[in-house]
Amino acid sequence: MTKKQRAQIVQEELEKLYPEVPIPLDHKDAYTLMVAVALSAQTTDKKVNQITPKLFAVADTPEKMAKLSVEEIKELIKEIGLANSKAKNLKKMAEVLVEKFNSVIPQTYEELESLAGVGHKTASVVMSQGFGFPAFPVDTHIHRLMTQWKLTSGKNVVETERDAKNLWNENVWNKLHLQIIFYGREYSPARGNKEKDFLPKLLFPEKT
Repeated sequence: MTKKQRAQIVQEELEKLYPEVPIPLDHKDAYTLMVAVALSAQTTDKKVNQITPKLFAVADTPEKMAKLSVEEIKELIKEIGLANSKAKNLKKMAEVLVEKFNSVIPQTYEELESLAGVGHKTASVVMSQGFGFPAFPVDTHIHRLMTQWKLTSGKNVVETERDAKNLWNENVWNKLHLQIIFYGREYSPARGNKEKDFLPKLLFPEKT
């Protein structure tokens, strides 16, 4: 079976499992999405969704966030990992958005990635889920599963993203990257029970 054929099976099976895919992080606009994604580094989406209502009740715009001190932000997000550095980044991100972008979230990778706490993955999520541009954000779930499915060499997330974009048409990128994440969580967790993980059996029948 070729890599392209395996990719097609993955797409078809995930479409059966997840015909509709909600965005995992609770948000109301591109700014609150970007904040939630920035907070999600080394933390579960579930945990981020637990703390963002309190944060957004106080600071759901760049102007409001910029007016808070780093300590005030840290107090609001203290339950998640790396709260200290994330608080500093949120403060700096908000200040730059106000001063340089007139509080409007930019819609280019270059501008998004110039903001504190916004790497390529976060920018990709904002472009994809916030603005609807075709993007394929690669997180640890996607990197691990695509390596497992032998759809990428697995050297790094940059290569995984490039391989994903080459394997699937861009009109499915925004949905498919979420479908892979949901599959990873439900059927193939990094740790724990993988009895439900059926895709390897379909992709590599000769090994079963």
